[in-house]
Amino acid sequence: MSPNTANARPGGRAARVRSAVHRAVRELLAEEPAEALTLPVIAERAGVHPTTLYRRWRTIGELLAEVATSRFSGENGELVVPDTGSLRGDLERWTEGVVDDLTDPEGIALLRAAIGAGGFASRACMVDRHAQLAAMLDHERARGGTVPEVGRAADTLLGPLLYRAVFTDLQIGPDWVHDVVRAFLDGQRTG
Repeated sequence: MSPNTANARPGGRAARVRSAVHRAVRELLAEEPAEALTLPVIAERAGVHPTTLYRRWRTIGELLAEVATSRFSGENGELVVPDTGSLRGDLERWTEGVVDDLTDPEGIALLRAAIGAGGFASRACMVDRHAQLAAMLDHERARGGTVPEVGRAADTLLGPLLYRAVFTDLQIGPDWVHDVVRAFLDGQRTG
């Protein structure tokens, strides 16, 4: 989130502009390649003056980071994680949610655009995923289980999901996702 939008009031003109700009980004990504996105093009679609965007988001990367964070964490920013009573159940349900985002045309277009923008925009897509993983691992630790570091879990679980969604046309079905979770958990026992 850019510093100028962090203190914006939740209602009023700032909220309307933010909503219109986020909607414009999502619509444009559905219609055109990410390379066609510019702040003036987005401003025109949103019905605001380009200087409004330049004041709030200095770069396309900053704007994509905010839109991605909003899309992948939800508008209220509340961290929601499954708590099924077992790490396997939590991870299977969580990875299914990740796959829902990755197989949604709007979600994958935004993810690809954010990755293309680099910097914080590319990391913004995964910030909440890491926080969700940390919370699930904390649940398991509280149940008495042994858990890996968050980075290792992210590499092992998100790596294959993101690779398959972003760089291939291979399907991401529930059986395949559960195999990824199973391999991760089996690797924990032997590693």
